[in-house]
Formats: sequence, C-alpha cells, structure tokens
Amino acid sequence: MNRRTTLHILTAAALAMAMPSLALAAVDVAGVKFDDTITLAGQQLKLNGAGLRTKVIFKVYAAGLYLTEKKSTVPEVLAVGGPRRVAITMLREVSSEDFGKAFTDGLNANTAKEERNKILPQIMKFGEVFAQTPTLKKGDQLSLDWIPNEGTQCYLNGKKIGELMPDVAFYNAVLRIWLGEHPADSSLKPALLGEK
Repeated sequence: MNRRTTLHILTAAALAMAMPSLALAAVDVAGVKFDDTITLAGQQLKLNGAGLRTKVIFKVYAAGLYLTEKKSTVPEVLAVGGPRRVAITMLREVSSEDFGKAFTDGLNANTAKEERNKILPQIMKFGEVFAQTPTLKKGDQLSLDWIPNEGTQCYLNGKKIGELMPDVAFYNAVLRIWLGEHPADSSLKPALLGEK
C-alpha cells in the first residue's frame, strides 16, 4: 500500500468513528430530529428535552424545549434568563381551530383567571395567529420564541406569523400549557424537563 492509499484509509476510518458521535448530536422523536443546540438571538440554546404529544392513540406533534441552560423543574424553566424556544413539528394534519382550542384549553387549565386577564390582549393576538393559518399540515414546523426585551414571536416553517407579544408572563403562560399542573400531555411534560 502506498502512502496516499494509507492516508485515504485512515481518513475514512476517522470519519467512520466520528459518525456515531455526529448521529448522537440530535434527539429523534417519532422521526423528528431536534438538534442538541441551536442559536437564537445570538445566543446558543441547549435542548432541555423533547417528546411526543399524543391524543388517544394518535401522534399529534413532536415538541422540543430550548433554553440557555438545562433546567429540570418548572419554576427553574419559567425563571431562566435569555432567549427560549418551543419547537413543534406536526405529525398529523390539525385544523387551526382545533389547535387554537387546545391552546386555549391548556392556557385556561394552567393559568389563574387574574393572570389571564393581565395578558388577555396578547392571548387575543395569539388567537389571530391561528385564524391566519387554516390548517397545520403534517411536517409543518411551528416555533414559539421568547427574546428578552422584545417578546414572543411565532414562526410557521421559518416565516413570522402574528404580531410580537411583549410580556414574559404571556410566554410563561404558554409554557405552562405543557409544563403546568394540568399539562396538555402527562408524558410530554417530563420529556420536556429532560427526565426521559
């Protein structure tokens, strides 16, 4: 074997050994890959946890929670500084009416009435987001981003939808849909908190 062939074999071997670690760089939830880290507002966020939202026997969506540092309790997640993201990938088609109703039900189940009243204008704006999109299709990617000093911005397949909602109390109320005392899915909550 000449030196060049040996170099090619060593390079191929090094790449082959690196491949398994690259494969571990993403978490797979029902075929949806969540990167271990993302960049949002110039900061690196870590995947806190990811899991599956099911209804009866149907897989509805895969969700991942990104924070500046990993947290394992709800109070820590709600108090963490810096940008945050909830990334959702739809696993089946859902009408925006049904998705909006689930959002409202989740918000009502996990937020006190006085708190809802304070963020009512933002809840109404968020409801308009669903009115703009008649159907969420299988494979659609929805992101809910919190950027400090700016607000909550919603994206559908990378495109901004709806208005910026400035209050962190609104974003935390949205997070409690999945992380509150009455979460939308009891198995998704521990997954987002990194317990699975």
